[in-house]
Amino acid sequence: MASAFQKPSDRIFCALDTTETAKAVATANSLIGVVDGLKLGLEFYCANGVDGFKAVADTGMPIFLDLKFHDIPNTVAGAVRAVMPLAPKILTIHTQGGQEMMRRAANEAAEQADKLGVEKPWVVGVTLLTSLDDNDLASMSVQGTTETVVPTLAGLAERSGLDGIVCSPKEIGLVRAHTGPDFKLVVPGIRPAGSDAGDQKRVMTPVDAVSAGANVLVIGRPITQAPDPAAAARAIAGSL
Repeated sequence: MASAFQKPSDRIFCALDTTETAKAVATANSLIGVVDGLKLGLEFYCANGVDGFKAVADTGMPIFLDLKFHDIPNTVAGAVRAVMPLAPKILTIHTQGGQEMMRRAANEAAEQADKLGVEKPWVVGVTLLTSLDDNDLASMSVQGTTETVVPTLAGLAERSGLDGIVCSPKEIGLVRAHTGPDFKLVVPGIRPAGSDAGDQKRVMTPVDAVSAGANVLVIGRPITQAPDPAAAARAIAGSL
């Protein structure tokens, strides 16, 4: 992953929301040099496992493995250890698993990276899914709003040793006010102006998200469902 964001495309990871390995590989090949990396999530990994991951990774594109580990600390540490031989560039866990779970995950990633001789991934914590809003929190008897809960979870993640968090675009400024300058913000819910928000409730345009302080933009359907994914990605990068 680019560390200095030398060009706009360095900030973009494309979400490959498919269960078809051949389709994922074809899209990956079409985006080489156009985006910085690719996101593979639960749907793809459950359908294709390690072999599917390796098929996409063999294109040479950095991979964001978005499995959102959430369990007791020992189990999450074991899960991180299990995927580290794949050398993902970004790996997600849930911040709501608590401080000890996050600490164990961060430590395990660092230890295994050193042991395996691979680059340590960004271990980032999911705060609140971008499909949730204040009404959803109230229905689950969660006290507070997205604007109070997300910064609280972000601060906990930073104190636990995570590299950053996943948050919606709407919380970027709030999180930046509660965390240090090196804390990474990985931001889904990105929609170019005029595009359909889909099932995302807290969205923002790419340029506004970067201006607010996002490090990495996770963009799926506006790229993958376009007639020409590479052209769509170039247009988004151009808007930055």
